[in-house]
Amino acid sequence: MRKAVYSLQFIVYSLLIATPILFSFSSFSQNVRVSVELDTNAILIGQQAKIKLQVEYKTDQGDIKIDFPKITDTIIKQIEVVGQTKIERFIPDSNDMSRLAQTQTFIITSFDSGYYAIPPFKFIINGDSSKAIETEPMLFAVNTVAVDTTKNIKDIKPPIEVPFSWKEYLPYIYWGLGALAILAGIIYLIRYYLKKRKPKLLPEIIIPKIPPHVTALERLEKLKEEKLWQQGKLKQYHSELADITRQYIEHRFYIHAMEQVTDEIMYSFRTVDMGDELKMKLRQVLFLSDLVKFAKEQPLPNENDLSWSNAYQFVMATKLETQQTTVSGQLSVVSSEITDNKPLTTDH
Repeated sequence: MRKAVYSLQFIVYSLLIATPILFSFSSFSQNVRVSVELDTNAILIGQQAKIKLQVEYKTDQGDIKIDFPKITDTIIKQIEVVGQTKIERFIPDSNDMSRLAQTQTFIITSFDSGYYAIPPFKFIINGDSSKAIETEPMLFAVNTVAVDTTKNIKDIKPPIEVPFSWKEYLPYIYWGLGALAILAGIIYLIRYYLKKRKPKLLPEIIIPKIPPHVTALERLEKLKEEKLWQQGKLKQYHSELADITRQYIEHRFYIHAMEQVTDEIMYSFRTVDMGDELKMKLRQVLFLSDLVKFAKEQPLPNENDLSWSNAYQFVMATKLETQQTTVSGQLSVVSSEITDNKPLTTDH
């Protein structure tokens, strides 16, 4: 009987070993692909393994909301989850800026030997459970530690009793009394200082808020004067140019441009009343910056100047007019949009 059990274990373990070192399974649904990877298929009792969940999707037709599987402290009864990372978001292919990926890693362990099937992980698309995508199930082996049965089993040693001694606690008592004395002195000094201190009325200083286009134009002029791309610093030049544009968009249109990729930003502008020519100029600035940063593109000199010119024209065409007025001796800034509260387009 024992020989038959060992034979069965050997067959199952051989099937697991015959698979690749990284166990990866993927599922596809239209523009969404999910996958799961297990860094090892067999562990000893108490050891740990990693499960990596990943989903890739395209954003050229709009952003897609992905709900990862809700995993608590166990995957199944015999497999425990001891840690997990946050969901990370990145661009897997610099040649396809419209494809995004999200990934999350779980650390698992088990204290029950045996062979277990890890069930599929379910991803929900756009909050619709009927459009859920599942990964494939995986096999996972937990082996016991080999025991030498030829040796006698020894009893556990009993705990050693240590006699109680006040000398061991005296340093802690002294430190505690000292800390209390210092704390009491600090409280006394604070109360004494507050009683003696007379409140002083300070004049209220009103600092006018700087409009976003003023900050953006100043930074664009400074970037132009630095002549970064003329010195061969193309990545620094286009990164700074894209950051200026993205920060201006955040403060002017309240779009989270610093956290979005180019296609997501352009998709957010679908409800903004703005000419197509102006949107194309904005896309040129951001898309060329992505190519330089991620694909190591080497733009021509006229393309570098065109990006700066398009960013400048975009800010000028969408800026808010500001006028300064003085009310009761205090400075205030009044902002109003150009041309009936609508951003302007430009023919430059």
